[in-house]
Amino acid sequence: MGANLVLGTALIGATVIVHTLGLIVLTRVVANTIERWRLFHHAVGRTLTMVPAVFGLFFIMTIEVWTWAVAYLAIGVTDTFPDALYFSTVTFSTLGYGDIVPPDRWQLLCGLEGINGFLLIGWSTAYLVAASTRHGPFRAGEHF
Repeated sequence: MGANLVLGTALIGATVIVHTLGLIVLTRVVANTIERWRLFHHAVGRTLTMVPAVFGLFFIMTIEVWTWAVAYLAIGVTDTFPDALYFSTVTFSTLGYGDIVPPDRWQLLCGLEGINGFLLIGWSTAYLVAASTRHGPFRAGEHF
């Protein structure tokens, strides 16, 4: 159980750092894109600003899922990288099909990835909502 907690804590820490730095970079890229192309002047432009924001979030989460997948392969949760990547994706997203089951000794670690993914996906959703009301097509108080 100790190895699960140590490795899980390290992976959660690494993914939180990746997420934080990724959101900082993404915020700057989107702001520069908006300014450079003057997208804030019309509704279509504000809507288009959401595309790089969504793709940026997918890219950040891809790095995080791959980080967990590499760890799974390294400790033998799966035998191949495609299986590790698939398992990490369904675990991070909390979908959890159950067609790949980790060895008993690593089940706690895999549960930690589910919690990690749940939190980071929630954080990404909050970021996207904030971006869509600040730069995107929505304005606070207009739609609800």
